[in-house]
Amino acid sequence: MSYDYSKYLRKGKIPHIWCPGCGYGIIMKSMIRAIDSIGWEKDDVVMTSGIGCASRLPGYVDFNTLHTTHGRSLAFATGVKVANPKLNVIAMGGDGDMTAIGGNHFIHACRRNINITCFVFNNFIYGMTGGQYSPTTPKGSRATTSPYGNSDNQFDIAQLAIGAGATFVARTTTYHAVPMEKLMKQALEHKGFSIVEIIAGCPTGYGRKNKLASPAGMIEWQKEHSVAIAQWEKMTDEEKAGKFPIGVLHDVEKPEYVEAYDANVGLS
Repeated sequence: MSYDYSKYLRKGKIPHIWCPGCGYGIIMKSMIRAIDSIGWEKDDVVMTSGIGCASRLPGYVDFNTLHTTHGRSLAFATGVKVANPKLNVIAMGGDGDMTAIGGNHFIHACRRNINITCFVFNNFIYGMTGGQYSPTTPKGSRATTSPYGNSDNQFDIAQLAIGAGATFVARTTTYHAVPMEKLMKQALEHKGFSIVEIIAGCPTGYGRKNKLASPAGMIEWQKEHSVAIAQWEKMTDEEKAGKFPIGVLHDVEKPEYVEAYDANVGLS
């Protein structure tokens, strides 16, 4: 029997605005299944987002949601979590929203190790706001602001998060829908700042500029270029070239921010 998503959707907001072939619907469905498997009440979940294609997701789901200003998803999420630590807080946004205009909030949320889950939708482009290159656009790739090829080096979001202090960091792709659900559940249940980076295709903003307009082709690219972390750790540098690891990349325990803050100044 197929899964019934209806109780988690705001039916008046459907159909969504994502382009045909966009992977964000896959992400939304995996996230819903992950939350449902934990058994959280909808009123105990708060989702925050900024501006962009990824940040439209909270408008479609029936939780407590905040659609905020560009790059400020984690700032609002931090305020919600400190104000009411009992809430399960999820922040989400695209690669540009999280690591460009929201980059400072991103690294400091990692540093604090506040108990928030962050889903970063990485499609290598600013999809909604005009197709500009983002911090994760591959070097040499074309965008509206790099018509001759991007000159910047590419951010590795997972490594950035680990270096900044996040205690749970995972990566998956929209090809790996079922493993994505399991990684999301692990991240949601982790105590501390947890991140799941999701590699997704953008046929409209990125694919057309880089001769990858086929949604199926972009999904195939994810399959062919991703490597399970256990296999990745056995590969040589030459074998790793052009590929990326997926799975749980980092999982440690450290003091959580809200509890430390409460011990110092008394929240309760």
